[in-house]
Amino acid sequence: MGSLGWRPPAGPPSPGEPVPGSLFPAPAEPFPPAHQHLPTSAEPFPPPGAPAPTARAKAVRPPRRRRSVHLIALAVVSPLTAGLLLAAFPSSGGAPGQTAVLTRPVTVSTTLTVPSTVTIPGPVALPWPAAGQTVLAVQGLGTVGSSGQTDRRVPIASVAKVMTAYVLLRDHPLGPGDDGPALVVSPAEAAAYAGQAAGLQSLVKVAAGERITLRQALQALLIASADNMAQILARWDAGSPQSFVAKMNAAAAELGMGSTRYTDPSGLDAGTVSTAADQLILARRVLDVPELMTIAGQSRAVIPVAGTIRNYNTLLGQDGIIGIKTGSTTPAGGCLMFAAQREVGGRVVTLYGVMLGQPGTRSTILPNVLAATHALVTAAGPMVQRVALVRAGQIVAVRTGPDGRRIGLVPGGDVSVVGWPGQVFSLEVSSADDGTVRLGVRDGAGAAVTTVPLIPHG
Repeated sequence: MGSLGWRPPAGPPSPGEPVPGSLFPAPAEPFPPAHQHLPTSAEPFPPPGAPAPTARAKAVRPPRRRRSVHLIALAVVSPLTAGLLLAAFPSSGGAPGQTAVLTRPVTVSTTLTVPSTVTIPGPVALPWPAAGQTVLAVQGLGTVGSSGQTDRRVPIASVAKVMTAYVLLRDHPLGPGDDGPALVVSPAEAAAYAGQAAGLQSLVKVAAGERITLRQALQALLIASADNMAQILARWDAGSPQSFVAKMNAAAAELGMGSTRYTDPSGLDAGTVSTAADQLILARRVLDVPELMTIAGQSRAVIPVAGTIRNYNTLLGQDGIIGIKTGSTTPAGGCLMFAAQREVGGRVVTLYGVMLGQPGTRSTILPNVLAATHALVTAAGPMVQRVALVRAGQIVAVRTGPDGRRIGLVPGGDVSVVGWPGQVFSLEVSSADDGTVRLGVRDGAGAAVTTVPLIPHG
């Protein structure tokens, strides 16, 4: 845009009327001609009300050669500032009519150029059981899927013993190879064995005065699923089974298991109820309790008095299955909290889940839940794989610089995740103060999965 110099109109317009060839109205008093003398700081304008200037003051000096002056008015109006700025630029040192241009700083911006969400392709076909409720997840990655009403409260049988073991190891931690303190079986607890056996409970033999370490007692609890050892451990820890149950319920509340209620430490009581969704929360937590998982993954152990005990979970060691706890009663049906490991892209991945309420007779409900779990784990395992969401060299973002130049940004290598068909990931770009740009990947729950630096393409 060229400079705007003032030109006197052929006939002066009235104040406020538009000046021909201009977008602005005429001022109340016309601008003086260029040859007319302008007052300087030494010759101020007379203040309002001062006497009229003398004839000598009104005399016009002879015209003389002057540099042309161009006036530029810049108006800046915002919520914070308002006003009119006038700047004079002499024509010397530049081409006549040249104006100075003030530009707003251009912010560097980075824009994602690929879809912000990516779904791993492929079919999702898992052999979910027709009855009961089941939920399956991958540690650190989220829930794969579920079947049935996973939020309906039902009896959970000996799966309740997982919470018993969790509370005991929380309050009495064991290190690798540590046997822990010794428990002493009371005469009353030993005498109760005969009546418990008549009630077809799951038991280990005990004797009055028997000394058994905490590790051995937990082996009896998790491997042999001993109901009587659950009672002995509860009394040893809290003074009575009732007091220990209160600790179990407090722990469930702390973990966010809002649909769970424990009424006994073994799960034999049908009043002990929970949901597959709640028990999945507990399963996720116990995966990080090494000694609990070590004991739960043992096929057999030797303890005092009872001798060799064997695990009811006959799936241990098959297809990477490492636990966690069986349960079976007539009210609860067949139940299993399970975990299995497999290697995916050089990384060990843990699948875990809970299956409740599998139907059958007293003699078949446990085999039924074991078979249904085995089918689910073996089908789900191969589905979990490493998938490249973005390939090396693929332009995923564009950075626009202050000069408007656009530069494509690419990852230096494949951006890969471990997931399964149907799983959704989100992509986002972020810029640091030092100018580096990174591509971030989040899972469907919004948890960060990975971030990788981006570099200019080519």
